[in-house]
Amino acid sequence: MPGIFNFDIHSFLNNIVNYIGFESPLDVIRAIFDIGIVAYVIYRAILLVKETRAWQLIKGLLFIVVVSYLSSVLELNTVNYILTNAIQITAIAVVVLFQPELRRGLETIGRSKFSDFLNFEESSIRIQTTAMIEEIVKAVTELSRTSTGALIVIERETKIGEIINSGIQLNSNISAELIINIFVPNTPLHDGALVIREHKIKSASCFLPLTDNPNLSKELGTRHRAALGITEVSDSISVVVSEETGKISFALNGGLTRNLTPDTLRKALNKNLLDDTTPNKKLSLWKVKSK
Repeated sequence: MPGIFNFDIHSFLNNIVNYIGFESPLDVIRAIFDIGIVAYVIYRAILLVKETRAWQLIKGLLFIVVVSYLSSVLELNTVNYILTNAIQITAIAVVVLFQPELRRGLETIGRSKFSDFLNFEESSIRIQTTAMIEEIVKAVTELSRTSTGALIVIERETKIGEIINSGIQLNSNISAELIINIFVPNTPLHDGALVIREHKIKSASCFLPLTDNPNLSKELGTRHRAALGITEVSDSISVVVSEETGKISFALNGGLTRNLTPDTLRKALNKNLLDDTTPNKKLSLWKVKSK
């Protein structure tokens, strides 16, 4: 009886290794590295095609493959024959139908640096932030041209959920056209602030706290005071377009820079949203200018 319960763990592991085909620890490391590369390539491929037409086709192909396998196991010969041939035809059609997507995917891979492959998520966030900045600058430029009052708040590390909840929830993709439309005078969402969180327009017509700074120019109205107020209680960034003059202002850390051009606004947003080395640093540039 005692011999039945004798268990040699070393022999057990050797049997598993021999069954799998590993002859040394180096083989195990090589297999893990091999599987890791394949898994990472598949992951990157999924990220490239996700939310595109190709993604819908891939899901359809996977469904056909699964049904084809089941039909083979269940010996449904007619169904298996049809699906097998359909997969072969579809594989050829993919190259023809999705040639633009395949070309863009290869171009993306060709433009990417080696470091981008290791930090793909960070690279993707920078791309989204750059696109967001361009849409904001485009919208603000048009609003300034037409002297349409606007107040845009960009949330950063400090969460301002209570501000977002005070307005009308949108949760929309950022586009210059939508931003311009929100601030059209005499519309329900014109008054108040538009708040951006995680590259989305989360809410519009939001109420902001007003600054109590007694040194502000008398030229500044409620919109500018609200822009300063939110930057005093959080690390958010505010962009203001004056309804009276059409001038563009930028608020950060309780300071205000006025009379910005679209180019200087872009530089300010790039510096504070893309420069990770000084995300919360208060710069002397953001002092109130009365002129």
